[in-house]
Amino acid sequence: MPITETVSIDESRFPEAVQNDLLQSLRERRIQHKFHYESYRQGQKWLELHEAFSPGRLDPDCAAVYDQSFAAAADHVSAAGVRVVGLGCGGGQKDARLLQLLAGRRLPISYLPCDSSVPLVLTAQHAAEAVAPGICSDPLVCDLATCASLSQSIDRVAAQTGRPSRRIVTFFGMIPNFEPNFILSRLSELMRLGDWLLLSANLAPGPDYAAGVKSVLTGYDNRETREWLSCFLFDIGIERDDGQIRFAIEDSDDGYKRIAADFYFARRRELEVLKNRFEFASEEHIRLFYSYRYQPTQIEALLRRHRLEATRQWVTRSGEEGVFLCRRHS
Repeated sequence: MPITETVSIDESRFPEAVQNDLLQSLRERRIQHKFHYESYRQGQKWLELHEAFSPGRLDPDCAAVYDQSFAAAADHVSAAGVRVVGLGCGGGQKDARLLQLLAGRRLPISYLPCDSSVPLVLTAQHAAEAVAPGICSDPLVCDLATCASLSQSIDRVAAQTGRPSRRIVTFFGMIPNFEPNFILSRLSELMRLGDWLLLSANLAPGPDYAAGVKSVLTGYDNRETREWLSCFLFDIGIERDDGQIRFAIEDSDDGYKRIAADFYFARRRELEVLKNRFEFASEEHIRLFYSYRYQPTQIEALLRRHRLEATRQWVTRSGEEGVFLCRRHS
């Protein structure tokens, strides 16, 4: 018997919107991060990079830190049940571990995996079903950066299904790839009194912020990352000998440090994308990617600025990753 799935798709992911975002990215010479996850080949390259450099794969202490945060969040769930909202869920592996814990406590649960990719939200949904058979899932395809209102998009799906109103929102591995005040304002808008937020951040280890960021640079400036980022360039017609990707550490206007990757053209180049013509001069560059690195005190201050409070935090012994359990200020 054929099996079908129901997926809600926000207008931010309609074809016309995605095409407009791509053209805007090229005009501004700043590629939106979602365009590095669009194709099967990009997904494969990302998995290779993730396997080679992700602390979650290489550091056993990282998994323990997440499990501790899941147990703490579960302690705040009442017998009435909870809805887990996985923002930027990816394949849903971490969400699945949280859902498995909640299901083991025999709590009523439902799941809303949210990502910009249909394959990813379906993968996350299936991961949830594997650990919590029969769970009610409501996949949502949505662009967290460009949707008109993240809160309204998620509430619209919830209104259709009538799931429990108390929520645990997860936001794992995403905050480094957004401008901090922009994404924190979106999260603050979404959070309601009584909700809990589990947020992870890539950290700069050690007391010296600049030295800590420099120490993790090789996790970005490597062959695997270049191959992954190059997929986008090849897809729009740029050839391997048209230039090179360079990595650098830079300061944002807010004083935070980020690792950035830019493609520098070695010669003049013309491209046609979606019937639009783009010209690039020699040594002109396109911003392909950036990743902010923080210290725990900076994350706490950012949260407070946006009416969110970190009630507990867990940091790996390496100091490279942290998880924060947060709630909204009354």
